[in-house]
Amino acid sequence: MPRPPKLVPVTDTRLGLASVAIVGRPNVGKSTLLNRIVGRREAIVQEQPGVTRDRKDVMAEWTGVPFVVIDTGGWRAGGSALDEKVSRQAEKALDDADLVLVVVDNMVGLTEEDEQVAALLRKRRDLDTILLIANKVDGETRESDIWAFSRLGLGEPWPVSALHGRGTGDMLDEVIRRLPTAEFPVAGSLEEADPEFDHARALDRATFEDIGVGGGTVPAVVIAGRPNVGKSTLFNRLIGDERSVVHDLPGTTRDSIDTVVVTEEGEIRFVDTAGMRRKSRIDDGTEYFSMVRALQAIDESDAAVLVIDATEGVTHQDQRLAERIDAAGCPIVLLLNKWDLVDADERPEVEEQLRIKLSFLGYAPVLKVSAKTGLGVHKLLPALSSSVAAYHVRVPTRALNECIMAAQAAHPNREARILYATQGATDPPTFTLFANRELSPQYLRYLERKIRETFNFGNTPMKLRVRKRG
Repeated sequence: MPRPPKLVPVTDTRLGLASVAIVGRPNVGKSTLLNRIVGRREAIVQEQPGVTRDRKDVMAEWTGVPFVVIDTGGWRAGGSALDEKVSRQAEKALDDADLVLVVVDNMVGLTEEDEQVAALLRKRRDLDTILLIANKVDGETRESDIWAFSRLGLGEPWPVSALHGRGTGDMLDEVIRRLPTAEFPVAGSLEEADPEFDHARALDRATFEDIGVGGGTVPAVVIAGRPNVGKSTLFNRLIGDERSVVHDLPGTTRDSIDTVVVTEEGEIRFVDTAGMRRKSRIDDGTEYFSMVRALQAIDESDAAVLVIDATEGVTHQDQRLAERIDAAGCPIVLLLNKWDLVDADERPEVEEQLRIKLSFLGYAPVLKVSAKTGLGVHKLLPALSSSVAAYHVRVPTRALNECIMAAQAAHPNREARILYATQGATDPPTFTLFANRELSPQYLRYLERKIRETFNFGNTPMKLRVRKRG
């Protein structure tokens, strides 16, 4: 039985980075405050409650001190099953963080939900690890209103305007003052730094470079697919933690959530994305921005896992997403999820759909898994590891030309002859063939197969370009 990936909490304060959680009831400006702290639009912001659902961890820095900021969904004492899962994510963040920023809306004033959040915090946190933030204080005339929040028993309120930046500098000075001090680790493996933990926490790619962990850039693997095909369930199983909210409602995931894990295949950054539909079916701004974030994650990734619901077969939207990922040029692993729910007599039909509708991804491995039960998920990491490694390979020019000459000798092309070949780029491997005439698509496929076999490119996509020479 294969062992599951070993996971390490790379954002733990013992590795030199403290964490700050932003919590509060829905629609008080938590994501806007996170964007203000990190200095860029990292979290999706809309003027409606319930946009943020998952925990999102982002690197931040103030006066030279790096720390991790954790954005959370709005906490509610009750509500629907989805509301309860979002609230559990927020509770986990406030339990794990070194400092909690409790955000309230100064324009609305004190509400019953604010008092419920405060009661929860008083039970679970020391007051010196809580900072009460009165948001939407856009001018001096509004500052006197903040004292109503003193009734929450969470200390003196800090007036800020996350949208305009007013008062956020003083707030961050206080945040740095309250954070625990920790020494940065010596560069080395995460297992040597702390071998006892078995859960990973989200961390921006820059963190590994900033604190000296690991030997270079961590490969990013994006998990993409239509809504409600099981992407977040797969993401949580891979990282060993309930980082993404999982619910039967399509579109539960709104933003791209990433987590770095240490596995036997090395460090990998998994990125969970929102489900993508056709533009014509996107009916609100939140879903549009979710799609933009997902596409951006695909373009920046080193590999992609396209999750397909095996119970529904390969749909037209699956085809469109596969074409979009293929155009990005990164290696793809096709995952037929919920395979255990497909009847044995229907499985050949699903496999045939995959072969016909996604024929242009003939190089991509196909895994039949169940993210919910874990069936077959252990095969994903080895498939990704080999694909990502080959994605960055550069072939020596001499060896490449020897391969091309041998291929031509074994199967001569009477109409054209390749004079010289060179690899022009990696990510994906791109080869330029200088020939005296145009080469047919069939012969190009033959050469691609020979190059792939000779240099063990396996599942990695490859590009061949032909230039005619007189």
